[in-house]
This record gives sequence, structure tokens and C-alpha cells, in this order.
Amino acid sequence: MSFTYTFLASPVGELKLVANGSRLVAILWENDKPNRVRLGPMSEAPENPILVRTAQQLKEYFAGTRDCFELELDFAGTDFQKKVWAALLTIPFGETRSYSQIAEQIGNPGAVRAVGAANGKNPISIVAPCHRVIGASGKLTGFAGGLEAKALLLTLEGGQQGETGRLEGF
Repeated sequence: MSFTYTFLASPVGELKLVANGSRLVAILWENDKPNRVRLGPMSEAPENPILVRTAQQLKEYFAGTRDCFELELDFAGTDFQKKVWAALLTIPFGETRSYSQIAEQIGNPGAVRAVGAANGKNPISIVAPCHRVIGASGKLTGFAGGLEAKALLLTLEGGQQGETGRLEGF
């Protein structure tokens, strides 16, 4: 499997966009843990069409002009993880869900901790909006990009943290 990547400067730090052919496989954080998302060898290819589309749509998202993504995704994970990640894609822009709500949605209400673990391994951050999953108490909980980035994304979307708006300078 051959992976290509490019970098995108963003209000939440430098993001590494990774593709496998014509599908997006990962959006990695600047200070991501090295083994959070396991990928093979990569080569830089900023001209890859899916990476160009991803970068453009993320720029629009951060500018406050896009509230959904139209990208071909390729999730690599266990069947359980893929169910959780598919559930993330159903959370509307500007809304949040708790880990227990996701567990119920995938038909496994007792798997709240496993949902949290799968959420933490989500390889396609922002597009598959794991930042929209919060604790049952409404508190922000673990996030691969850091809680500050999670709060910023929720603020951008007008979720629990504030009103929808444009991020300055982007």
C-alpha cells in the first residue's frame, strides 16, 4: 500500500493529510502520538487530487464557509472501530454526542469505554468529527489534537462552546 501526504497549516496547528490513491486515510495532528494511527511508508505528494481537495475543504471549514465534507474516505481499523467512525459521520455540524449515545447508536450500549478508545484512534480527525463527542456531563474529554483544539473546533461550529464564526487569519 502506497501512502502520500502533504501538510496544511491550520488554526489548530499543522495537519498532515494522508491519502491512499484517491481516498483520504488520515488527518494527523502536529504533535500526534507516533503510533496512534499506523500507516506504512509515505511520500510527499502535495499535488495528489484528494489531498488538494481535502486541503481546500479544510480551509473552507476553518473560514466558516463549509459545514460538511465531500471526500472519499478509507478507514483502516477493526469492524468495531469502523462502526464508531461511521457513527461520528452522522453527528450534525454544531452538535455534540456523548460516548454513551454513540455506544447506543452502534447497538452496543455497554461499550462506552470501547467507544472512547475507538474515538481516540480515529484516523481522519475533523472530517470524521470525533471532536463532537464529549463526556456525559458535557465536559470536554480526551482528544488527539488536545483539548484546546477540541474547544476551538466546537467554537467554530457553534457547538456548546460558542457561536459559529470564522477563525481569524484563515
